[in-house]
Amino acid sequence: MKHAQPFSVKTVTEYHQLKELPSPEHPLISVIKFESIKDLEDKPKSILLNFYTIALKRNFNGKLKYGQQEYDFDGGIMSFMAPGQVLTIDVDEALKHEGYLLIVHPDFLWNTPLAKKIKQYEYFSYSISEALHLSEKEEATITGIIQSIEQEYRSNIDKFSQQVIIAQLELLLTYAERFYHRQFITRKIASHQVLSRLEDVLTEYFNRDDLAGKGLPTVQYIADTLNVSPNYLSVLLKVLTGQSTQQHIHDKLIAKAKEKLSTTDLTVSEIAYELGFEHSQSFSKLFKSKTSFSPLAFRNSFV
Repeated sequence: MKHAQPFSVKTVTEYHQLKELPSPEHPLISVIKFESIKDLEDKPKSILLNFYTIALKRNFNGKLKYGQQEYDFDGGIMSFMAPGQVLTIDVDEALKHEGYLLIVHPDFLWNTPLAKKIKQYEYFSYSISEALHLSEKEEATITGIIQSIEQEYRSNIDKFSQQVIIAQLELLLTYAERFYHRQFITRKIASHQVLSRLEDVLTEYFNRDDLAGKGLPTVQYIADTLNVSPNYLSVLLKVLTGQSTQQHIHDKLIAKAKEKLSTTDLTVSEIAYELGFEHSQSFSKLFKSKTSFSPLAFRNSFV
């Protein structure tokens, strides 16, 4: 079955036209109230956006897909999209949602430090399966900043306008970063479910008979299996455990190596090969860095 190509929206003005909204007051930045967007049956449901979007939603009755992953919605939430991403909206009834949509064209950030810095925020690069959930207090903070941005560009534009709006955008993104890290702590059940699944994935991988041919699991493989992005997984694990994904992979590897060294008569080279290493020296070097013992010294400690 051939899927329809997403509809490309290149500018802020084109987005306003697509949603049958009045022309934007600024060509490169816009704040839109979701209540003012009609559910237009004849409009494309999948759109490719060529600008940054920051959404603050409440009471949303549909499903959103960013890339190929569905957002997990509940209460007041924020979602973020970078240019070049596909957004799909799926509803079974008339679309309902409240809140704000902030659109920022990359040209607005041109020749400012934020043009480069904005790409470093993990929440813009998710293969996302979870949006940013906000408390009422946090939601009020974000709403206030968005309204300030809107007020600034609706006022008379002068040589300070862009600088003021950029400062407000940076403040908004800094708060989002704070809330983003907080979410891993307050949503402990969901976060620890990911941690539990990580353990299962690593255990299954290192118990495979074809590990020698497959090699060690990559961070990308683990993230794909868990249905999250490498960045998301890395930050979550750092918050929960203080370790990176790679360190978790190595810990599982060393545990498996210790098991083989203490319960089998396989040589170090054979164990290295079975664990996916091409060269036993690489295995021995990693093992010693993690345990302070060479593989042979560890084995001999049981004699």
